[in-house]
Amino acid sequence: MDHAVIDRFAREVRECPEIAEYRALRAEVMADATVAALIGEYRKLAVALQMGAMTGQPLPESEQQRFGAINTLLYGKPEVARYLLAEMRAQQLYADILKTVAEAADLDMGLPEGLGG
Repeated sequence: MDHAVIDRFAREVRECPEIAEYRALRAEVMADATVAALIGEYRKLAVALQMGAMTGQPLPESEQQRFGAINTLLYGKPEVARYLLAEMRAQQLYADILKTVAEAADLDMGLPEGLGG
């Protein structure tokens, strides 16, 4: 494959509205060290919750409450809520790209039906 095509595609991704919005909001939100630390903890707890659900071993109630409290704090700040939603849109775009490439290459990625758009 011609790498110039890949480079053009990468440039288009960098310049698309979803990614531009995500980058701008990330820079604004992550400039606050307290918010950045809360987002880091929020992500760790979210992964732990997901893993617990998958393994059938839920997080202790205190950790679930902590997750809920951090979630409320973060989504209570409009700029942080906008950032987290922009991040979700960027992740969905990434999933859509992976799905499209996998289908074009006829690759079985073993992903559940409906994942990635």
